[in-house]
Amino acid sequence: MKVAVVGCTHAGTAAVSNIASLYPEAEVTVYERNDNVSFLSCGIALYVGGVVKDPKGLFYSSPEQLENMGVTMKMKHEVLSIDSDQKTIKVKNLETGEQLEDEFDKLVMATGSWPVVPPIQGIDLDNILLSKNYNQANKIIERAENAERVTVIGAGYIGVELVESFQKYGKEVTLIDGEDRILSKYLDPEFTDVIEDDFKTKGIDLALNETVTRFEGTEGKVTKVYTNKGEYSADLVILCVGFRPNTELVKGQVDMLDNGAIIVDEYMRTSNKDIFAAGDSCAIKYNPTGEHAYIPLATNAVRMGTLVGRNIMKPTIKYMGTQGTSGLHLFDHSMASTGLTEKAAVLAGMNVKTITIKENNRPEFMPDYEVITLKVVYEEESRRIVGAQVISKADVTQSMNTLSVCIQNNMTVDDLGFVDFFFQPHFNKPWNFLNQAGLQAVQ
Repeated sequence: MKVAVVGCTHAGTAAVSNIASLYPEAEVTVYERNDNVSFLSCGIALYVGGVVKDPKGLFYSSPEQLENMGVTMKMKHEVLSIDSDQKTIKVKNLETGEQLEDEFDKLVMATGSWPVVPPIQGIDLDNILLSKNYNQANKIIERAENAERVTVIGAGYIGVELVESFQKYGKEVTLIDGEDRILSKYLDPEFTDVIEDDFKTKGIDLALNETVTRFEGTEGKVTKVYTNKGEYSADLVILCVGFRPNTELVKGQVDMLDNGAIIVDEYMRTSNKDIFAAGDSCAIKYNPTGEHAYIPLATNAVRMGTLVGRNIMKPTIKYMGTQGTSGLHLFDHSMASTGLTEKAAVLAGMNVKTITIKENNRPEFMPDYEVITLKVVYEEESRRIVGAQVISKADVTQSMNTLSVCIQNNMTVDDLGFVDFFFQPHFNKPWNFLNQAGLQAVQ
């Protein structure tokens, strides 16, 4: 069996290593346009901020490792077209310009996503950079050395992490976003208010509810960012306005969402059963709503790629769906979320209620303790938990993994009040704060 894999970041690496291990007789060929595989882009901010000294640690595999498993690695090869009917693939060697054609029995689309680049006047000026892959991370570090004023556009996870890194690096930082809050897709206002206040005390300029209209520069380099409400000086601009699935190669050949994300079933098969997809290129079942959704996370990608390897010969292991669980550490605060925010649930047309509690992480007789803010979102009629968020200076983010399991298993907020958790004064109280949320919701 000939297997062609297009793309080799998280999903591709997981798929390839599993196929090679489970089916050593298969002919597996990887086509990757970069010169590396498996780069953890979620570590870019840590690399930029100097927390990660050796970027090699942000790679968990290499072309050589996969070749040692019997995989043919076509690095710096760009796929030009795919014919799913004829099961052929046309590829260009980016170093030599040579073009070749190959055949496949099974195709794995692991092409990931690419940053959205808005058509803004002046966007081609030098020092306006993207933040996605290893080469871009190195360029950010190189350009930041001589930059005093850095503007980050986009207040999602990558954007706010870069803001923190640049502030610690001693730069004057401006954060611009079209929404009226940072991290609005992940956290409700009572959580984002805390982080925004923290940013302001650190001297970070927040330009929220503003849209970038143009860039200006001198001698080809950016010097100013203009929005619909003001202007900001900048020596370096980082674009973090979102990601778009990289799926043009199979457009019209498999079913997709409106944004181009490939729809896969529970075995990672597309509408063409000989084409599999995994990672940031596809849409998967989102358990809080039961619908397919585009949730680009490395955790999802690795799970999906692993399932491709397990299911490529025959349907074997089902995907359990996702809650989109994620976590973040900014300055002194640790935060995490799973499932729907209250705002997202309302926008989805769901009738929900919430319970928000503030509780200390340890008994007050202990020498020190920190306040935890926890919010649980649940359906009013069924009382099924559909989302949760937490923030504290203590690291209690693992609680969101627990609530992720609750959502996956359709547990109710009433169940949460009586789940069995351990007690030990160094770590928690006799009634765990998750229990307390459930109990208060019952009352």
